[in-house]
Amino acid sequence: MATNQEIVQLQREEHAGGGELAVRDYADPAPEPFLGASELRRRSLYRAVIAEFVATLLFLYVTVATVIGHKRQDADVDDGEACGGVGFLGITWAFGGMIFLLVYCTAGVSGGHVNPAVTFGLLVARKVTLLRAALYVAAQCLGAVCGAGLVRALNSAHFARHGGGGANVVGDGYFKGSGLAAEVAGTFVLVYTVFSATDAKCSARDSHIPVLAPLPIGFAVFVVHLAIIPITGKGINPARSFGTAVVYNQPNAWHDQWIFW
Repeated sequence: MATNQEIVQLQREEHAGGGELAVRDYADPAPEPFLGASELRRRSLYRAVIAEFVATLLFLYVTVATVIGHKRQDADVDDGEACGGVGFLGITWAFGGMIFLLVYCTAGVSGGHVNPAVTFGLLVARKVTLLRAALYVAAQCLGAVCGAGLVRALNSAHFARHGGGGANVVGDGYFKGSGLAAEVAGTFVLVYTVFSATDAKCSARDSHIPVLAPLPIGFAVFVVHLAIIPITGKGINPARSFGTAVVYNQPNAWHDQWIFW
Protein backbone atom coordinates (compact mmCIF):
# COMPACT_ATOMS: atom_id res chain seq x y z
CA MET A 1 0.00 0.00 0.00
CA ALA A 2 1.32 3.43 -0.93
CA THR A 3 2.52 5.72 1.82
CA ASN A 4 1.01 9.16 2.31
CA GLN A 5 4.10 10.75 0.75
CA GLU A 6 3.72 8.53 -2.32
CA ILE A 7 0.05 9.45 -2.62
CA VAL A 8 0.93 13.15 -2.51
CA GLN A 9 3.60 12.56 -5.15
CA LEU A 10 1.08 10.80 -7.39
CA GLN A 11 -1.34 13.68 -6.98
CA ARG A 12 0.96 16.19 -8.65
CA GLU A 13 -0.90 18.19 -11.26
CA GLU A 14 0.09 20.80 -13.79
CA HIS A 15 -0.45 24.37 -12.65
CA ALA A 16 -3.21 26.05 -14.67
CA GLY A 17 -1.15 29.14 -15.45
CA GLY A 18 2.19 27.70 -16.58
CA GLY A 19 4.48 24.78 -16.90
CA GLU A 20 5.39 24.46 -13.23
CA LEU A 21 4.09 21.56 -11.23
CA ALA A 22 1.92 22.35 -8.21
CA VAL A 23 1.90 19.64 -5.56
CA ARG A 24 -1.26 19.16 -3.54
CA ASP A 25 -0.24 19.02 0.12
CA TYR A 26 -3.07 16.72 1.11
CA ALA A 27 -4.51 13.36 0.06
CA ASP A 28 -8.26 12.80 -0.05
CA PRO A 29 -9.16 9.38 1.34
CA ALA A 30 -10.72 6.95 -1.11
CA PRO A 31 -14.52 6.52 -0.83
CA GLU A 32 -15.62 3.63 1.34
CA PRO A 33 -17.51 0.71 -0.25
CA PHE A 34 -21.26 1.24 -0.06
CA LEU A 35 -22.30 -1.96 1.74
CA GLY A 36 -19.05 -2.91 3.46
CA ALA A 37 -20.00 -6.52 4.25
CA SER A 38 -16.30 -7.40 4.51
CA GLU A 39 -16.10 -5.29 7.69
CA LEU A 40 -17.92 -8.03 9.59
CA ARG A 41 -14.61 -9.89 9.73
CA ARG A 42 -12.82 -6.96 11.40
CA ARG A 43 -12.53 -6.71 15.17
CA SER A 44 -12.17 -2.95 14.81
CA LEU A 45 -15.81 -2.68 13.70
CA TYR A 46 -17.13 -4.24 16.90
CA ARG A 47 -14.77 -2.19 19.03
CA ALA A 48 -16.04 0.95 17.28
CA VAL A 49 -19.69 0.00 17.80
CA ILE A 50 -19.05 -0.56 21.51
CA ALA A 51 -17.31 2.84 21.69
CA GLU A 52 -20.35 4.54 20.13
CA PHE A 53 -22.68 2.79 22.59
CA VAL A 54 -20.61 3.78 25.63
CA ALA A 55 -20.07 7.35 24.43
CA THR A 56 -23.78 7.96 23.83
CA LEU A 57 -24.66 6.38 27.17
CA LEU A 58 -22.26 8.72 28.97
CA PHE A 59 -23.50 11.70 26.96
CA LEU A 60 -27.13 11.09 27.96
CA TYR A 61 -26.25 10.29 31.56
CA VAL A 62 -24.31 13.49 32.20
CA THR A 63 -26.53 15.86 30.23
CA VAL A 64 -29.91 14.53 31.41
CA ALA A 65 -28.65 14.45 35.00
CA THR A 66 -27.51 18.07 34.61
CA VAL A 67 -30.95 19.15 33.40
CA ILE A 68 -32.71 17.34 36.25
CA GLY A 69 -30.29 18.73 38.82
CA HIS A 70 -30.82 22.25 37.50
CA LYS A 71 -34.62 21.96 37.60
CA ARG A 72 -34.55 20.35 41.05
CA GLN A 73 -32.36 23.08 42.51
CA ASP A 74 -34.51 25.76 40.92
CA ALA A 75 -37.54 24.19 42.59
CA ASP A 76 -35.68 24.24 45.92
CA VAL A 77 -35.03 27.96 45.47
CA ASP A 78 -38.75 28.50 45.05
CA ASP A 79 -39.23 26.61 48.32
CA GLY A 80 -36.88 28.96 50.18
CA GLU A 81 -33.45 27.33 49.65
CA ALA A 82 -30.53 29.63 48.91
CA CYS A 83 -28.75 27.86 46.02
CA GLY A 84 -30.05 27.74 42.45
CA GLY A 85 -29.14 25.32 39.67
CA VAL A 86 -26.41 25.59 37.06
CA GLY A 87 -28.75 27.65 34.90
CA PHE A 88 -29.42 27.79 31.18
CA LEU A 89 -25.76 28.49 30.39
CA GLY A 90 -24.58 25.62 32.57
CA ILE A 91 -26.78 23.18 30.66
CA THR A 92 -25.33 24.34 27.33
CA TRP A 93 -21.80 23.87 28.70
CA ALA A 94 -22.69 20.35 29.84
CA PHE A 95 -23.84 19.36 26.34
CA GLY A 96 -20.98 21.05 24.47
CA GLY A 97 -18.33 19.95 26.97
CA MET A 98 -19.43 16.32 26.91
CA ILE A 99 -19.34 16.21 23.12
CA PHE A 100 -15.83 17.68 23.19
CA LEU A 101 -14.65 15.04 25.67
CA LEU A 102 -16.37 12.11 23.99
CA VAL A 103 -15.22 13.00 20.48
CA TYR A 104 -11.68 13.40 21.81
CA CYS A 105 -11.83 10.01 23.54
CA THR A 106 -13.47 7.99 20.76
CA ALA A 107 -12.22 9.64 17.55
CA GLY A 108 -9.40 7.12 17.22
CA VAL A 109 -11.70 4.15 17.81
CA SER A 110 -14.98 4.90 16.04
CA GLY A 111 -14.54 8.37 14.58
CA GLY A 112 -16.41 9.94 17.50
CA HIS A 113 -19.83 10.27 15.87
CA VAL A 114 -22.06 10.00 18.99
CA ASN A 115 -24.95 11.17 16.79
CA PRO A 116 -26.99 9.47 14.04
CA ALA A 117 -27.12 12.75 12.10
CA VAL A 118 -23.32 12.83 11.91
CA THR A 119 -23.23 9.16 10.95
CA PHE A 120 -25.79 9.70 8.19
CA GLY A 121 -23.87 12.68 6.81
CA LEU A 122 -20.66 10.66 6.68
CA LEU A 123 -22.53 7.80 5.00
CA VAL A 124 -23.80 10.12 2.26
CA ALA A 125 -20.23 11.39 1.78
CA ARG A 126 -19.01 7.77 1.45
CA LYS A 127 -16.79 8.08 4.51
CA VAL A 128 -18.43 5.10 6.26
CA THR A 129 -20.10 2.00 4.87
CA LEU A 130 -23.82 1.31 5.12
CA LEU A 131 -23.16 -1.62 7.46
CA ARG A 132 -21.05 0.47 9.82
CA ALA A 133 -23.56 3.34 9.73
CA ALA A 134 -26.47 1.02 10.59
CA LEU A 135 -24.58 -0.54 13.50
CA TYR A 136 -23.50 2.88 14.76
CA VAL A 137 -27.06 4.26 14.74
CA ALA A 138 -28.36 1.16 16.55
CA ALA A 139 -25.60 1.44 19.16
CA GLN A 140 -26.20 5.17 19.61
CA CYS A 141 -29.94 4.75 20.12
CA LEU A 142 -29.45 1.86 22.54
CA GLY A 143 -26.78 3.80 24.43
CA ALA A 144 -29.09 6.81 24.67
CA VAL A 145 -31.90 4.71 26.13
CA CYS A 146 -29.52 3.13 28.64
CA GLY A 147 -28.04 6.50 29.62
CA ALA A 148 -31.44 8.10 30.19
CA GLY A 149 -32.61 4.94 31.97
CA LEU A 150 -29.63 5.10 34.31
CA VAL A 151 -30.52 8.67 35.23
CA ARG A 152 -34.11 7.65 35.91
CA ALA A 153 -32.98 4.71 38.05
CA LEU A 154 -30.84 7.02 40.19
CA ASN A 155 -33.32 9.94 40.25
CA SER A 156 -36.67 8.19 40.03
CA ALA A 157 -38.43 10.71 42.28
CA HIS A 158 -37.40 13.66 40.10
CA PHE A 159 -37.21 12.27 36.56
CA ALA A 160 -40.90 12.47 35.64
CA ARG A 161 -41.48 15.54 37.81
CA HIS A 162 -38.91 17.53 35.88
CA GLY A 163 -39.91 16.59 32.34
CA GLY A 164 -37.78 13.52 31.80
CA GLY A 165 -34.54 15.47 31.96
CA GLY A 166 -35.28 17.70 29.00
CA ALA A 167 -37.24 15.39 26.70
CA ASN A 168 -37.44 17.21 23.37
CA VAL A 169 -40.76 18.89 22.59
CA VAL A 170 -41.66 22.05 20.69
CA GLY A 171 -41.84 24.88 23.20
CA ASP A 172 -44.95 26.82 24.10
CA GLY A 173 -45.64 29.63 21.65
CA TYR A 174 -43.79 27.96 18.74
CA PHE A 175 -45.24 26.16 15.73
CA LYS A 176 -44.03 22.71 14.71
CA GLY A 177 -42.67 24.26 11.53
CA SER A 178 -40.54 26.60 13.61
CA GLY A 179 -39.23 23.64 15.61
CA LEU A 180 -38.40 21.73 12.44
CA ALA A 181 -36.59 24.72 10.92
CA ALA A 182 -34.59 25.22 14.12
CA GLU A 183 -33.55 21.57 14.18
CA VAL A 184 -32.58 21.58 10.50
CA ALA A 185 -30.45 24.69 10.93
CA GLY A 186 -28.84 23.46 14.16
CA THR A 187 -28.06 20.02 12.73
CA PHE A 188 -26.55 21.63 9.64
CA VAL A 189 -24.23 23.75 11.79
CA LEU A 190 -23.05 20.66 13.67
CA VAL A 191 -22.50 18.39 10.66
CA TYR A 192 -20.90 21.20 8.65
CA THR A 193 -18.47 21.75 11.52
CA VAL A 194 -17.66 18.03 11.67
CA PHE A 195 -16.84 17.94 7.95
CA SER A 196 -14.78 21.14 8.15
CA ALA A 197 -12.82 20.12 11.25
CA THR A 198 -11.91 16.71 9.81
CA ASP A 199 -11.18 17.77 6.22
CA ALA A 200 -7.87 16.49 4.85
CA LYS A 201 -6.99 19.94 3.49
CA CYS A 202 -7.12 21.41 7.00
CA SER A 203 -4.75 18.82 8.41
CA ALA A 204 -2.28 19.49 5.61
CA ARG A 205 -2.20 23.25 6.18
CA ASP A 206 -2.07 23.17 9.95
CA SER A 207 -0.84 20.08 11.78
CA HIS A 208 -2.68 21.15 14.95
CA ILE A 209 -6.17 20.98 13.42
CA PRO A 210 -6.66 17.18 13.72
CA VAL A 211 -5.73 17.41 17.42
CA LEU A 212 -8.16 20.29 17.97
CA ALA A 213 -11.03 18.86 15.89
CA PRO A 214 -13.12 17.91 18.98
CA LEU A 215 -13.01 21.53 20.17
CA PRO A 216 -14.97 23.17 17.30
CA ILE A 217 -17.38 20.23 17.26
CA GLY A 218 -18.13 20.64 20.97
CA PHE A 219 -18.34 24.40 20.57
CA ALA A 220 -20.83 23.98 17.70
CA VAL A 221 -23.08 21.97 20.03
CA PHE A 222 -22.68 24.69 22.66
CA VAL A 223 -23.68 27.62 20.45
CA VAL A 224 -26.57 25.75 18.82
CA HIS A 225 -27.91 25.01 22.31
CA LEU A 226 -27.90 28.71 23.09
CA ALA A 227 -30.03 29.39 20.03
CA ILE A 228 -32.66 26.65 20.04
CA ILE A 229 -33.16 25.36 23.60
CA PRO A 230 -36.19 27.68 24.01
CA ILE A 231 -37.71 26.34 20.75
CA THR A 232 -37.29 22.56 20.97
CA GLY A 233 -35.17 21.86 24.03
CA LYS A 234 -32.36 21.34 21.48
CA GLY A 235 -32.16 18.02 19.77
CA ILE A 236 -29.73 17.99 16.77
CA ASN A 237 -29.09 14.40 17.88
CA PRO A 238 -31.86 11.91 17.07
CA ALA A 239 -30.46 9.35 19.53
CA ARG A 240 -30.61 11.88 22.39
CA SER A 241 -34.24 12.73 21.53
CA PHE A 242 -35.18 9.07 21.13
CA GLY A 243 -33.51 7.92 24.35
CA THR A 244 -35.23 10.49 26.55
CA ALA A 245 -38.60 9.88 24.83
CA VAL A 246 -38.37 6.12 25.45
CA VAL A 247 -37.53 6.49 29.13
CA TYR A 248 -39.87 9.45 29.77
CA ASN A 249 -42.64 7.75 27.73
CA GLN A 250 -45.16 10.59 27.71
CA PRO A 251 -47.42 11.45 24.74
CA ASN A 252 -46.02 14.96 24.24
CA ALA A 253 -42.49 13.58 23.80
CA TRP A 254 -43.68 11.17 21.09
CA HIS A 255 -45.92 13.65 19.24
CA ASP A 256 -42.94 15.80 18.25
CA GLN A 257 -40.40 12.99 17.85
CA TRP A 258 -40.49 13.09 14.04
CA ILE A 259 -39.07 16.62 14.08
CA PHE A 260 -35.81 15.43 15.62
CA TRP A 261 -35.26 12.73 13.00
